[in-house]
Amino acid sequence: MNDIEAIAKDIVDAAYKVHKEFGPGLLETAYQQCHAYELRKRGRQVLTELKLPIIYDGQEFDDGYRIDEFVDNLVIIENKTVEGLLPIHMAQRITYLKLKGCKLGFLINWNVKLIKNGSTRVANGLVEPTLPIKFIKNPWRSLRA
Repeated sequence: MNDIEAIAKDIVDAAYKVHKEFGPGLLETAYQQCHAYELRKRGRQVLTELKLPIIYDGQEFDDGYRIDEFVDNLVIIENKTVEGLLPIHMAQRITYLKLKGCKLGFLINWNVKLIKNGSTRVANGLVEPTLPIKFIKNPWRSLRA
């Protein structure tokens, strides 16, 4: 498992642990602080509310773009507590990855019953790993035969 995949695993595991404790209903900043804390306990360097300037025509502008969590200088996490994710949320995440020159990010919506339904992995030119597990649509069907 390469380093970025180990980071990704820690991000998902930490999100699960925090969400299992609180479920939906907190403010985004509360989840963010608990998630960053959980990642730091695992030995990860986590910067929060990191300014993300844009460069246009040789000029740098720092007009309010912020990365919620930046893990080990490789992975960007955007935290949301919304009723549902919109296409603009994904577009913003991809833009942040490009502006920062990162290959991997996560978009986590904490306002869901199960965190697996609120977590989205976003890749920017990264070859996604193949899953070592086969998913069976209806496992009971094979048992009936």
